[in-house]
Order: sequence, then C-alpha cells, then structure tokens
Amino acid sequence: MAAFLEYLWCQVRMFIRTPSGRQRFNVLGALHALTHEVVTITNTGYSNSASVVALLAKIHEKFNDLPITLVLDNAAYQRCALVREKAEALGIQLLFCRPILRT
Repeated sequence: MAAFLEYLWCQVRMFIRTPSGRQRFNVLGALHALTHEVVTITNTGYSNSASVVALLAKIHEKFNDLPITLVLDNAAYQRCALVREKAEALGIQLLFCRPILRT
C-alpha cells in the first residue's frame, strides 16, 4: 500500500516514504510572466470550475491594476460557462491552448 518516490534530482540516492492510501492534494496556480511570482490555490477534493473561479478571484485581487491574460489547457472545467462569465466580470482574458494534432 505504501508508495515510494522513485526519482529525485539529488546527489545521493534516497527513498522518501509516502503515506498509504489515496488522499488527493490539488494545486492550481498561475505564474506572472515577468516577475515569476506564483499565485496558487490548493484543495484536497477535486479540481473543478469552482476551483478555477477561486483562482481567478485570487489573481484579480493581487493584480487588479494590470491587464491579465490567463493561459489554460482545454480541461472541460476550465472552459465552462461559469469560468468564462467570472473571467469576463473580472476583466480577465482567457487564452486556451489548442491541442496538438499529430499525424
């Protein structure tokens, strides 16, 4: 039941024990492109539209004096109407990455 972290970037090989079971710890974050400042929210449930809305609110609170463009992947909970409406209300532009089609 207990897992071990298999790879670490370190000089000496070491094993780090992890707790057994399946406990979630989710982190949603945003990186300021110029200052590299990170804004995060965390939860132990699931990442969903409410999590993204909370992140948008935190980003707006911190950088409300700047134009904000947030680059997102194509997760369904990021593309939903709730997230789009909240972003529009806060003046945040959402930029969705296009999937790469391989031939």
